[in-house]
Amino acid sequence: MTVVLDFEKPIIEIQQKIDELKKLSKNSGLDMEQQIKIFEKQAQDYKKELYSKLKPSQKLQIARHQERPKFLDYVNMLCTNFVELHGDREGMDDRAIIGGIAKFDGKPVMIIGIQKGKSTKENLEYNFGMPQPQGYRKALRLFKHANKFKMPIITMIDTPGAYPGIKAEETGQGSAIAVNLREMSKLDVPVISIITGEGCSGGALGLAVANRVMMLEHAYYTVISPEGCASILWRDASIYAEAAEALKITSKDLLELGIIDTEIKEPLGGAHTDYEKTAKNIHTAIAKALDELENLSPAVLKSERYNKFRAMGKFIEQ
Repeated sequence: MTVVLDFEKPIIEIQQKIDELKKLSKNSGLDMEQQIKIFEKQAQDYKKELYSKLKPSQKLQIARHQERPKFLDYVNMLCTNFVELHGDREGMDDRAIIGGIAKFDGKPVMIIGIQKGKSTKENLEYNFGMPQPQGYRKALRLFKHANKFKMPIITMIDTPGAYPGIKAEETGQGSAIAVNLREMSKLDVPVISIITGEGCSGGALGLAVANRVMMLEHAYYTVISPEGCASILWRDASIYAEAAEALKITSKDLLELGIIDTEIKEPLGGAHTDYEKTAKNIHTAIAKALDELENLSPAVLKSERYNKFRAMGKFIEQ
């Protein structure tokens, strides 16, 4: 059953009326084709206007939509010959982070992403897309493997944050993320990161120190979840919409601020309405980025990556 978000209900009501007209036309024999076409155009125009003016809190709902494509969906649509590589070589294989070698347009790449589930059983397997330290250490192992064999790295991020449990802290959650930030900045190969859904806190940044940081149109990227921000600042998580507005979490805001490099368009209604079109748009963006980066020297790649992140957060005092 398709999940309908609150702000989408007027669209569903219009579509139901159109379906009723079609049924009436079929049962009565009356020719209502022209009227139906008029209503369908009005519905499409309304939908376009609605999705062009979404509030940050509404984009938040789309980014968290349970039917949104997951990392392995993208791998199957973007790549061929994917071979998953397991484990951090310290005895653990965190299923929230999945990675391996694949071919993108016939060329070998290392593709690594945060996986969420589509059912309760899968979400338990993938820990609801919340990596533990062992996941970041596995990702680091794959980064180094790609670096050794001169393979470009593609990361795809969809997480509400790194796992906040006591065990994760005991086994070095903060340290594992910090090491990834440091080591990703040193890589000699092109690194491309795409925020596909939720990009929250250090859990997202641990895979996103890249030469090109891209973001799907209705994804979000933030230092803290809007609910967490509202809880801290106003002691009330229910006013998360105000926090979402203040945090500047949308792709348009982040593009303007220079935090991301590219906004990747989604099909009208969100990525969950058309997996193939979404994957095609992502493919185009990755191919363009690889074309720009593949001939750069390791020194230039590292310098570009360093300067990108050093430039973030500039301000002017008057």
